[in-house]
Amino acid sequence: RACNPPVGNLATGRTPVTTTTCGQNSTELYCFYPDQNLLHHLSPGCGQPHCTKCNANQPDNSHLPADMTDDFFAKPITWWQSAQGVHREEIRLDFETEFYLTHIIVVFKSPRPAAMVLERSQDYGQTWRPYKYFSVNCTATFGLQDDLIEEGSMCTSRYSDAVPCTRGEVIYRALSPANKIEDPYSPEAQDLLKLTSLRLLLLKRQECPCHGSGLVEKPQRFAHYAIYDLIIRGSCFCNGHAEECELANRTGAMENMVTPGSVGFLREPGSCVGIVHGKCVCRHNTAGDHCEKCAPLYNDQPWKPGDGKTGAPNECRKCRCHNHAESCHFDLSIWLASGKHSGGVCDNCKHNTEGHRCQRCKPGFYRDRGKPLSSPEVCKPCACQPRSSANATFSSSWRCHPRTGFCYCKPGVAGPNCDQCLMGYWGFGEHGCRPCDCARGCDQHTGACSNGEPFFNIPIGGRIPDLVQTPTNESQEEWKWNDHEQGFSALRHPEKCVCKEKVLGSVSDFCQMKYAYVIKARILSAHDKGTHAEVVVKVKKVLKSGKVKIARTNRSIYPESWTNRGCTCPILNPGTDYLIAGQEDSRTGKLLVNMNSLVKPWKAYLGKQVSDILRTGCK
Repeated sequence: RACNPPVGNLATGRTPVTTTTCGQNSTELYCFYPDQNLLHHLSPGCGQPHCTKCNANQPDNSHLPADMTDDFFAKPITWWQSAQGVHREEIRLDFETEFYLTHIIVVFKSPRPAAMVLERSQDYGQTWRPYKYFSVNCTATFGLQDDLIEEGSMCTSRYSDAVPCTRGEVIYRALSPANKIEDPYSPEAQDLLKLTSLRLLLLKRQECPCHGSGLVEKPQRFAHYAIYDLIIRGSCFCNGHAEECELANRTGAMENMVTPGSVGFLREPGSCVGIVHGKCVCRHNTAGDHCEKCAPLYNDQPWKPGDGKTGAPNECRKCRCHNHAESCHFDLSIWLASGKHSGGVCDNCKHNTEGHRCQRCKPGFYRDRGKPLSSPEVCKPCACQPRSSANATFSSSWRCHPRTGFCYCKPGVAGPNCDQCLMGYWGFGEHGCRPCDCARGCDQHTGACSNGEPFFNIPIGGRIPDLVQTPTNESQEEWKWNDHEQGFSALRHPEKCVCKEKVLGSVSDFCQMKYAYVIKARILSAHDKGTHAEVVVKVKKVLKSGKVKIARTNRSIYPESWTNRGCTCPILNPGTDYLIAGQEDSRTGKLLVNMNSLVKPWKAYLGKQVSDILRTGCK
């Protein structure tokens, strides 16, 4: 849910700054009327004024700005007082960070001002905007209508009467019936409630009516402003992502801040009033003094404030970095491209990984399929023979295939580590291997032709079979190269296998081919039988069958387009799923593949497209 920190007195523990203070330079004599004699307007017999002295350097006679914000329960009769004779006085309270305001109460010891302005700043005092104007005559003083007449006006006369002459209150509510806000974290609410500084401009004094009844003291001794209490109710500003706060550690923290060394919403010894600190203890995977951003590893979607209207927390979501990064950042273009599903990009991927999600190995490394993607050891360094591995296949920095670890070999070189010649090549060295000048193979060291030996070559991922017939229930475990195995791949050496592939054209083109079977199959192995090629597959789905019965099991298919270099066309790579559509030989029960067959790496949409054609198009 959205969180709300507790409301407290923002003035507690903080000292305002004033333009003047009584007795700053020397002792001043001043007079005032006692509280109990001034409860009624022009009550007969105001009593005798009390006169005493003020000296800012004498603790028993001082009335400093800090006295406005001390504990008003523990110290109810302390107050701040201005120098005598001033008409314009400024009281300013600067906060060390941003806070949310709810309301303000000012309790005057002197008569309330005839004119006053309450202002706030949201940029640490660089600019100011008014909250409210106060005047006995709003129109004459500020050119504004009185809110007693026009609801919602910026000026009021409600708190500008000279009576009571002491303990008169001035109250301002940030949220009033005129300021209706449904979501307290919306931009409109922030513009109204957020502040970094508060300022009271006292513009015009007014006298107590008692001054006219036989005053014997000098009038100037009553000519001052005095305030018992300045109460500023509010909370730390956390965007709906925290319900408690701690001491802010902002550079250049305000000197007017009292820091007793405690944390959170504090209570001073012997006091029931807490200090409201400004640094949020963030929840919902957010961070920052005001929970205004997502935590370092939680930027997979845009940051949002909590929803104060519905209560939705709007938590930040963790990036999928597979434990290979400590932070991520939000990328708007990736967010939009994903349909607003994921926009996180992992920063500084570790453990030799890279990619938006640290999901692939860096060049020069390949993935260890025996370890989970989150393992620190998931990427292993390529183990390529330096003198016989190529530097440029797909990328100049790729030494081996990032998925299999197979090295990219120089011409005529084979093996996972490029450490032996291809069958049909000889003379392993710095420049690769040279082709045999023979119909078949040759001795790999001397180049001497060999007679009558079988010739085995495979596409990528294939394995060399034994010289006996390969059973159709061959294991589907991931293939591995053994020391005695040799071969080359169409992927590594495309010049060795050039096959023109059939494309999926229009519905009529597909139907005209009158394919006898359409299957989804995984290629398990490819074999050169000398007189023909044979490919062992696992049938995973049968979309169409003819006279030859096809079961979801291992079986062989027979490429008709076959070369003496061991290539089957179309190319069928072991370990890959394909959509295969071709003809059959019902006499021998064989499934055939040729250059008119449709052979495409399996994609779900492609399977659905062909299924739809078979169901509705070919009738």
